[in-house]
Amino acid sequence: MPHAKINGCSLFYTDQGDGEVVLLIHGLGSSTRDWEYQLPSLLPQYRVICLDMRGHGQSDKPKGGYSIKGFADDCIAFIEKLNLEKPHIVGISMGGMIAFQLATQRPELPASLTIVNSAPEVIPRKPAEYVMVAKRLFFAHVLPLSVTARGLAKLLFPKPEHATIRETFESRWNENDRSAYLASLRAIIGWGVSDRLDRINCPVLVISGDQDYTPVESKREYVSRLGDARLEVIEDSRHGTPIDQADNFNALLLDFLRQSGSAAPTQNAMNQPL
Repeated sequence: MPHAKINGCSLFYTDQGDGEVVLLIHGLGSSTRDWEYQLPSLLPQYRVICLDMRGHGQSDKPKGGYSIKGFADDCIAFIEKLNLEKPHIVGISMGGMIAFQLATQRPELPASLTIVNSAPEVIPRKPAEYVMVAKRLFFAHVLPLSVTARGLAKLLFPKPEHATIRETFESRWNENDRSAYLASLRAIIGWGVSDRLDRINCPVLVISGDQDYTPVESKREYVSRLGDARLEVIEDSRHGTPIDQADNFNALLLDFLRQSGSAAPTQNAMNQPL
């Protein structure tokens, strides 16, 4: 399976299909495997590349501190190494943060952004937010990874019909390297590019589960500060929307990719007289 040497780190990736490039970026403690519900819908029309970020999946897990900017630098170097021209970038949770960082840092690179259950900053500002962050960090560092994995699986996939998915993801999260997982979690806290959203000049689709960790209203607020952007809310969904509502998610994503692809008419073209 392919690996790319990026910024001194060997990163695992999958590369399938033909057409415009869609680069899928996973969340914290996740990997390329977790896009399995999207591949059947995307591959008939797109070249789909899934990347394991450093510290995750089959990529190297170097010691030391990680950062969202460092993850984005890896993605930028990866895009350039593979000569990917104007990829559509899809990121969930931490992957959405990486996508925001990349698009504000190198706005000419992406053809579009799809941000799933994520935000352009994780900066506590209110007392309750400081308490929530402190609890998350404390329990992540104190509890065994197996306990964290079990709790996350129950939180994200609580229904009886989710039993198989719940078992699968508990097992996958339990495979994480503990040090790399904690370093990646610390990378998220305090990160933000909210003051640079005006640098993003590509179409943006923000998808939120109606029961995601962060309220839909907070997503609506930052979407209002983006240019060509819209918010779509998927009902009966938590943080793992591409999994618990795969069909609805895939339909929204495919429609957006068609609208923002190279064959889509530009605004200027649409305004031309017939």
